Amino acid sequence: MIATVLDGVECARAMEESTREQAGALLARGIRPGLGVLLVGEDPASAVYVRNKTKACDRLGILHETVRLGVDATTEQCREAVLAFNRRGDIHGILVQLPLPKGVDTDAVLLSVDPLKDVDGFHPVNAGLLLQNHARFVPCTPSGIMELLSRHRVELPGLRATVLGRSNIVGKPMALLLLHANATVTLAHSRTRNLPEVTREADLLVVAAGKAGLVRAEHVKKGAVVVDVGMNRIEDASQARDLLDPGRFSEFEKKGSALVGDVHAPSVQEVASALTPVPGGVGPLTIAALMRNTVKAAGQ
Repeated sequence: MIATVLDGVECARAMEESTREQAGALLARGIRPGLGVLLVGEDPASAVYVRNKTKACDRLGILHETVRLGVDATTEQCREAVLAFNRRGDIHGILVQLPLPKGVDTDAVLLSVDPLKDVDGFHPVNAGLLLQNHARFVPCTPSGIMELLSRHRVELPGLRATVLGRSNIVGKPMALLLLHANATVTLAHSRTRNLPEVTREADLLVVAAGKAGLVRAEHVKKGAVVVDVGMNRIEDASQARDLLDPGRFSEFEKKGSALVGDVHAPSVQEVASALTPVPGGVGPLTIAALMRNTVKAAGQ
């Protein structure tokens, strides 16, 4: 058995088409959705992520403006940039690109975002609404995953689901969304004992651990649906030989690097019934969900 590929690109395209229609309806009322982005420091991955998000804005007719601050920016400078976006009527959503440099108090910056413009869903007000199943803005990666599962007709009520990873960005909100969908949810993490035994109980396994190739065939129940949230750049040839299939390894040899997930795809695809690819799985869904939240914020 080879796992079915859960195509995030195709799902994201469908999400964007729906969002484009909603944005067009707002524009007909004289409202153009706007996204304000704060990018701090010189992290190459963050720059790529912001560029991909602003390209999506251009595709959908969403106004966007990016404030760039240097790696030596202070917490107060970051907060002031956010507060300036808060005051602007043409900016409906605010994205603080994470991670922020070590010298910046991330919590203080995120707390300064107006909850009505918090399209990432990270503010405690929006986190609390999600907890109570009255979500205003759902964090983008879990939101996109739920859309993917719905489009592939994964029946969640009664399903045994395990989320590996407990971050505020993915793990915790993912667990809540699955719980609200009537799945029976286990939240596992780096200190979970006998991890393979725990994850093998899952009919649905969502992996957001932040470690390349952590989850292998022995972690996965036969026939399970596996969603790989990981995005890790590898440059070591021996690691690449282990984590990549022959075709992708040939690409690695040409480029000297590759993106891989938290799931060891070559072994897991032999056990799982369905698996998201990396790249081309969860990443596009995250951007599509951000666009959807931004248009929703404009329509409030």
